Amino acid sequence: MQKTIFHIDVNSAYLSWSALENLSRGADTDLRDIPSIIGGDMEKRHGVVLAKSIPAKAYGIKTGEPIVHAMRKCPHLTLYPPDHALYRRRSAELMDFLSHICPDIEQVSVDECYMDYASVAAQYGEPYNAAVKIKDTIFQKFGYTVNIGISDRKVLAKMASDFKKPNLAHTLYSKEIQEKMWPLPVSSLYMCGHSSVETLRKLEILTIGDLASADRSILAAHLKSHGIMLWEYANGIDASEVITEHMDLKGIGNSITLKEDALTREDAFRVLLSLAETVAGRLRKSHQTAGMVSTEIKYHTFRKVSHQLTLQDPVSSADIIYHNACLLFDELWDGSPIRLLGIRTSKLSPEGEPVQLSLFDLPGVRADHKDAAISSSKQQKLNQALDSIRKKYGEGAVIRGSLLHIKDD
Repeated sequence: MQKTIFHIDVNSAYLSWSALENLSRGADTDLRDIPSIIGGDMEKRHGVVLAKSIPAKAYGIKTGEPIVHAMRKCPHLTLYPPDHALYRRRSAELMDFLSHICPDIEQVSVDECYMDYASVAAQYGEPYNAAVKIKDTIFQKFGYTVNIGISDRKVLAKMASDFKKPNLAHTLYSKEIQEKMWPLPVSSLYMCGHSSVETLRKLEILTIGDLASADRSILAAHLKSHGIMLWEYANGIDASEVITEHMDLKGIGNSITLKEDALTREDAFRVLLSLAETVAGRLRKSHQTAGMVSTEIKYHTFRKVSHQLTLQDPVSSADIIYHNACLLFDELWDGSPIRLLGIRTSKLSPEGEPVQLSLFDLPGVRADHKDAAISSSKQQKLNQALDSIRKKYGEGAVIRGSLLHIKDD
């Protein structure tokens, strides 16, 4: 069977999950049935819209806009605060369900993932029918809806999942892009933000089809490498694979595109701590330790920088990964607004594999290193206990206090 990729995206995840939680606690009103949004502070009326209901969308309310603007559009709008611990639990629940259908899952955010469907096609049959069955089962089992995009390219699967919503499956194979994608405005193209749309408009490029047939050199002159990437996406060119932990034996990592650019070192460090927790958990889940850590930054201009550091000993500790990721961040960051942060580990080795001793590890040499070894042993036992709790009760069952107010993007 040809390459077949599903992109599975929860419809208005934060609002759907909060609505279900409310109903389970005896609420009379379903947030999904009234003009409502998730985000910001209900009393101070500040912040941005993280998710919106379909009735709120009818008022022209958009995800990412300031709450004060949303309130002007709909004065009787219901605001509900985000519950990130709940969202992490719901996310883990969904990914666990999907991984039992197909083990080849790449989670890219709290509410979306890619599935390499070709690996299980012989078992489940024709892709569209299987996607419909998956989305219907999710609704029956969990009470919320998803959209599923189906394609032979990751970027096209992502685009397809953004077609008409909610609770639908759509195909967008390479052979279908002229009919289904090219007539759409360029603003619909994945990774084509407001500034890019404005630049393209000045070049009289209004649709994805216009972009697909545009001169690459002109795009490069105005949008640099980002313009070439958009041209490739408009033409359905994307060679990236679905990367799963058990397939990706050379490294384990995680990155996050931020809803709002990180402007300070403190903001970035909070995100890095959350990423370090995730990466460490994945290392331990796959029974691996990492001998190298790298930090990646993508600026608001889409320029990427990264740097790596070899560790003295292979680790699976969030604290050590975080510490080194922060050191690398300080070497890299030029003070510009940050759009994406990532941590990646490599030079993996099986958990428990003997490591070469340093001079300070030899018997009788320096008591403080002996104390460090004892501390490391205690940390391993703590990690095992935390992993056990999270496995039983969900990823959000135990959270660092410093992450309780971090924005999930």
